[in-house]
Formats: sequence, structure tokens, C-alpha cells
Amino acid sequence: MKVIPIGIWGGYPKANSATSSFLVEEDGFHLLIDCGSGVLSSLQNYVSIDALDAVIITHYHHDHIADIGPLHFAKLIQNQLAQDEKTLSIYAGDQDPRYKTLSYKNHTKTFPLYSTQQIGPFTIDTTPTNHPVHCLALKVKSKGKTVVFTADTGWQESLISFCKKADLLVSEANLYQSFEEKIPGHMSGRQAGLLAATAQVDQLILTHLPHFGELSDLVCEAQTEYKQEVSLAEVGKVYQV
Repeated sequence: MKVIPIGIWGGYPKANSATSSFLVEEDGFHLLIDCGSGVLSSLQNYVSIDALDAVIITHYHHDHIADIGPLHFAKLIQNQLAQDEKTLSIYAGDQDPRYKTLSYKNHTKTFPLYSTQQIGPFTIDTTPTNHPVHCLALKVKSKGKTVVFTADTGWQESLISFCKKADLLVSEANLYQSFEEKIPGHMSGRQAGLLAATAQVDQLILTHLPHFGELSDLVCEAQTEYKQEVSLAEVGKVYQV
């Protein structure tokens, strides 16, 4: 399984970049996790839009869905030019009224994101996170390997068992330690490290990064709790699991 960061920022993208999003590949199947601002542009550095097989939306905040509209138009244009039309599957929580807007004619089709389901070669498990809107953490499993994406979340004990002994934990780290408990719905680098340590995961990558401060401090904070490999997500880097 290959995991490629497409964007790393929380809230909005920095110049020439994108909000937190990941491409997961296995056996030629391409799964995009979240499609926020700048993602569609960044994605095309690594795979064509037409090569996408499925998209998962973890929640409906703009930094995770802003490029859904452009994705609709990209699929429309590609299908107009293609001999055989290809419908892109989008999976998301169906509790939000915007769920229906993810389907666009015959170009994209939306499916509910359940607690457990099969998407291509991946078994996907989900669990609700500690966020101001309904948001789902994802556990992606294939060929005996496991990658967990926390999506957006504040600290919650239930994530420990959800992440237990994952090969790779991709955790949000939108806060520095001094901001813990001051901004709801997000974790600090230290808390991401604590989650990784208590869940006994093999590797930790930090994403959904803040727009201020020294980002290297997030790694240092995580390392006070977690003694194994910690790094900031690097756009375009292939993490082989």
C-alpha cells in the first residue's frame, strides 16, 4: 500500500499548496481521501483525475470538500472527451444535507460511508471523531497492513483502540501544546504523539498543520510522548506500508 500526501494544511492552503489530503494506492486502485482547497491541482502531479477510482470525504468543512465542485467539472469534461464514460464513486457520511450534492449527473455517484465496508482492494473501518461537525476517522486495511487517518479531531480515548498497532498513523496536529484545550476539535503534536504511543503504532506522520509557529516544534512535542519515527507529512513523498 502506498500513501502519498497531496496537501498538508488545515483551514486553507498556503501559496502553491493544498489542504490536508492523501492518495492511497494498491494494485492499481487509486483512492483519494478528502478533496479540499488546492487538492485537485496538486493531485495531478501524481495521478490523472481520470485515474481516480474512489474518493472518501471525512466531513463537510470547506478545507475537506472545497474542490468537489471542480472535481465534478473535471469528470464532466473528461467524460465528454472519452469514448466510454467513467463514473467516479464518492463515499461520505449521509447525515449532512450536502451529501446529495456530491453526486453530479452520471459523472460522480455518492455512497454512504459505513462503519465497515470494502472499497476496491481496501477494507475501510470508520469511527466518529471529536470535532464540531460529524467527522469520521478512517482505518484502511489491505494485505495485512493498516493505515489510520484520524481526520479532524480533538483528543478522545476511543481513538486508542481504533488505532491499535497500526503500521502507520496519519494524525492531525493542528495545534501546539500551549493551545491544548483552548481550540476545540483539534489535537496538538504532543497529543498525536500520545495517541501513537498508547496505540503502539509503528510510524507517525503529522498533517492538517497550522499556519503559524515553527512546524518542527510539532515533531518535538510528539517525540516527548512517542519514541519511534515521527515526521511532518511531505507532499508527494511515497510512504510504503
